Order: sequence, then C-alpha cells, then structure tokens
Amino acid sequence: MKAIDVPREECGIFGIFDHPEASHLTYLGLYSLQHRGQESAGIVTCDEGEPKSHKGMGLVADVFDRNTLKALSGNSAVGHVRYSTMGSSLLKNAQPFLAQRHKSFMAVAHNGNLVNARPLKDRLEAQGSIFQSTMDSEVFVHLIARSRKKGYQERTIQALSQVRGAYSLILLTENGLIGARDPHGFRPLCLGKLGESFVLASETCALDLVQAKYINDIQPGEVVLIDQQGLQSEMPFPRVKPSFCIFEYIYFARPDSNIFGESVYLVRKKLGARLAEEAPAEVDFVMPIPDSGNYAALGFAERLSLPFEMGMIRNHYVGRTFIQPSQRVRDLGVKVKLNPVKDLLRGKRVAVIEDSIVRGTTSRTRIRALRDAGVKEVHMRVSCPPHRFSCHYGIDFPTREELIGSSRSVEEIRKFIGLDSLAYLSVEGMVKAMPQSSDSFCLACFSGKYPVPISPQTGKSALEQ
Repeated sequence: MKAIDVPREECGIFGIFDHPEASHLTYLGLYSLQHRGQESAGIVTCDEGEPKSHKGMGLVADVFDRNTLKALSGNSAVGHVRYSTMGSSLLKNAQPFLAQRHKSFMAVAHNGNLVNARPLKDRLEAQGSIFQSTMDSEVFVHLIARSRKKGYQERTIQALSQVRGAYSLILLTENGLIGARDPHGFRPLCLGKLGESFVLASETCALDLVQAKYINDIQPGEVVLIDQQGLQSEMPFPRVKPSFCIFEYIYFARPDSNIFGESVYLVRKKLGARLAEEAPAEVDFVMPIPDSGNYAALGFAERLSLPFEMGMIRNHYVGRTFIQPSQRVRDLGVKVKLNPVKDLLRGKRVAVIEDSIVRGTTSRTRIRALRDAGVKEVHMRVSCPPHRFSCHYGIDFPTREELIGSSRSVEEIRKFIGLDSLAYLSVEGMVKAMPQSSDSFCLACFSGKYPVPISPQTGKSALEQ
C-alpha cells in the first residue's frame, strides 16, 4: 500500500462509437477525467476492424501528443486514466487492456475493484489462461475470451455474472462498444450523444468538454450495446439494493459533474451547511483547504453568515514527483502546494473546512503552517464522518490500522493535529445532504458494513496477495 494521507482517486473511463475524431475526443474526455487517476493513461481505437493502441505512464498531456493521436486512427475508441487501487504502478498494468485473436479483438477499460479476483484468477490459470498484468481488471478479458456465448454482449453478460464487486466497464470490439455497471452501482457511468455518435464516460464533465448531450446514467446492473444498429439495453441481473459510493460526492467527482442524479457542487455545499448546523464555530472567517474543501466551506460559511476567505493559496504547477532530498526540504513540503496568506490570517480565529482526514499527518503539517502565519485559533470542521475502515470497491485508502479515525477518538485526533477544536459531520447529517435515501449509498468506509462481502481470510481482493 502506498504511503498516502489523502484518499486516492480510482480510475476514469471514456468511450465513443462512430465518430471521425474518436481519438482526439477520447483524449479530451480523459483530460477532463484526469482527477480520477494520474499514474497512467491509454487509448485504443478501432480502424476498419483493426485495433490501434497507445498507453503510457503519467498524465494525459504527457502520454499523448499530436503524432500519437494521429496514429490512433479509427471511428471508435475507448480510453482510461488510472490510479492503481490494485496492482503495481507499472506500464503493464495500464489500461485499456487489449486482447486479440483470429480476426477479432477487445479492449477493456474498468473503474472499480473485484472482491473475488483472486479465486477467479486461480481458476482461469488452472484452465490455461496466462495473465499479463497484476490487475484484477484483466479477469474480465479472460472470462469474456473463454465464454462460448455468441456475440460480445452475451459473452460480456456471462463474464459479469461470475464477478463480484464494483465495476463500471467499457468494452471496445471490432463491431461496437459495450458499457456495463455492476448491480450495486458503486461507480458512476453516464451516456451521452454527440451528433449521431454515442459517448460513455465516468462523469458528465467529460461529456461537457466534448459537447455531447447527456442522455442518462447507465443504471446499476445495466449492460448497453452500441453498434451500427443503434443502442440496445439489457438488465440481465437480479436487482439488488443500490450502493452508490458516497465518497464520489464528498471528494472524488469533479464539482461540475452530475452523478447519481445530482450536482456534485450542490451536494458539497449541502454537506457544508449540515456541518455548520451540527458544529458551528465562533470565528472571524471560514476558509477551505483547497481545492476539495472549497464547496463545503462555501456551504458552511453561507449557513452561518460568516465571511469566506481563501486563507491558503494552492500552487497548481507542482508535479506529483516533487523531489524532497533533505529533512529541511521535507519540512517545507506543505508550502510547495499550499501557502498561507499571512496578512489575512495574522491574529484571526479561523474555521478550516476539510473534506476528510485520512492519516492526519498532512493536516497536522498544514495547521502548523497556519500557526506559523500567526493565526490565533484554528477550528477544523470535516464534511464527512471519521474514516474507520478500508475501501474494497476501488478507492485506495490506507489499511485500517493506518486510518487515524479507526484508532483514535476525535479528541485524540484534535490534539495530534494541533487544533483548538475539531468536529466531524455525523453519518446522519451526511446522508441527509444526499439526493437519495440513506439506503442507496455504500457507507462501508465509515461503518464497516460492506454491501458485497470481502474475503474473510485477508479482507483483500488484489491479485497479488
């Protein structure tokens, strides 16, 4: 597990069928989904039945240029940006996965995590399958390839009937595009249309950028086939209670997206307003930790009629590989990305709004920077409850032992971070801010109640155990 102090994004997927600028539009779609994964990016196109692929480590703008996009000819494409929730950060694990045999191919892009990947892989290897990666997503490729059903849609449905866990999936073949979402609907996937071309994407912000019109969300358990005959939809699996990932609203999705039927921006403001009702603070102004805390902070300030200020300024030009060669430079690391506005902060009582606290070490460093800037009092408010359990459905949280909320009380966390006061939004307040009922969301990272059971032996689902 990577040493992280914030929740890491999962993955972003994008697909388009029958458009002359498929690769360029997929590039733009991935660009808008970059927040969902920064480790690798890939695009596979279909040109008269033949696949063309390009993948690389790094950001979308670093992996693709004019020449690589020109080489990705074809009228249909699927793309993927990745943060490794399962499998190592290696090029062989970059998606989409491309498999070819005879005169057919399939390219798979997956967002989510399978909780039965290990036993499936063991069974497939015993039957002769050879895996090229350590990603659970490759299981889909082998299950589909081994299916004896006729047609990719039926083969995909048979494969999906064998997996358990979270998946939003786009599959590109020589004849069409398939989109699927697991029966619980953990991860978002939406459908749009650009002229006569259909588009699939993790979030609506990707549709907006390519100027596609949003049609609807792919429903939990739905499988759609897009080909020259148009769009066909099936609901082949028994209906179960939805388990939408509530953290998509709190942290992951872009604020200009609409997911699970509601504006992310507006939900985050509602979370902030609920937080203000539950845990008001007597302060001079409200400030967020940019950027993810911005919108909850707006809701918090509005509800209490308090000034909203940007007490920390974010440097948007810091790469992920910033080198910290000495202890002194590591100690200054917080100022690389966030720098306090001293003249605004000096002598003030401030309410700092965070969307989450994972290990607490980053928050501790940031609060120390505010103290050094002359802040009189720091009162932190968090727009979700304490994280006490790991996620097994596609979010890279630390292990439970590393989650500060799993082993320390709120008062102990307050002392560790160095705050004058600390309060979290309650579970009840959080779900009341949601557009759907509390029964529609997965709350496992707060409650430990997992909608899809995980391995009792290890609690893990990676192929590498």
